Amino acid sequence: MEVILTFFGLHWFLSLFFHSLFLHRYVSHQMYCMSERTFKVFSVLTYLIQGPSALNPRAYAILHRLHHKYSDTPDDPHSPMQHANIFRMMLRTYKVYQAIIKREYPIQDTAIEQQIPNWESFERFANRWVPRFLMMGIYFLVYLQFAPSPIWFVLLPIQFVTGPLQGAIVNWFGHKVGYVNYRDLGDHSRNTLPLDLITFGELFQNNHHKAPHRFNFAHKWFELDVVYWVSKPLFWVGVLKPLPAKA
Repeated sequence: MEVILTFFGLHWFLSLFFHSLFLHRYVSHQMYCMSERTFKVFSVLTYLIQGPSALNPRAYAILHRLHHKYSDTPDDPHSPMQHANIFRMMLRTYKVYQAIIKREYPIQDTAIEQQIPNWESFERFANRWVPRFLMMGIYFLVYLQFAPSPIWFVLLPIQFVTGPLQGAIVNWFGHKVGYVNYRDLGDHSRNTLPLDLITFGELFQNNHHKAPHRFNFAHKWFELDVVYWVSKPLFWVGVLKPLPAKA
């Protein structure tokens, strides 16, 4: 039991950390700087840690920028205000995401696609299903070896879709449930406590929509952005670098 719980917990929170720090805060928003070599290291680590449901960085960034530009309107690819339930929202998100990967999605504002860090050869490999199925097989073998009873296998499908599931939780609850610090945004973004304790700062959606390029998503004294604080040592040792000060 302890092995399965540890495996599940580490997978959930490490996936969330790289999702937030790398895909969201760097690839989508460029909130800090990193070298090309560091970008490639983070690309591989994010892919391996997210596992079978690893997200394509370029497609994720475009999807997220569309969400900010058209937040909670019919053009928002994942607004809960446009769907009856979270499953319909996830299906809509998946369709737009796949269309972006295939470069078939009509993007009206060309600025949305600009300055997105990209490693095209690795992304072509990462989009293949064979390595994803291999990772699913490894996960299955872990459960087969260490699950004390068949009931524990109910956790396995969650690990197969961890990346999209985490995104769905943030986008659904972050625009449905919680309190508002800023009411002048023109959308339904919310800060969702205490659910944010399992999303490491990502559910301070109202704060993030107010200041989309601010690295710390916590704006009030009682708010805690876990990713902001946990990533501090990476800045101290120079793996990540703050943006240059504006003149």
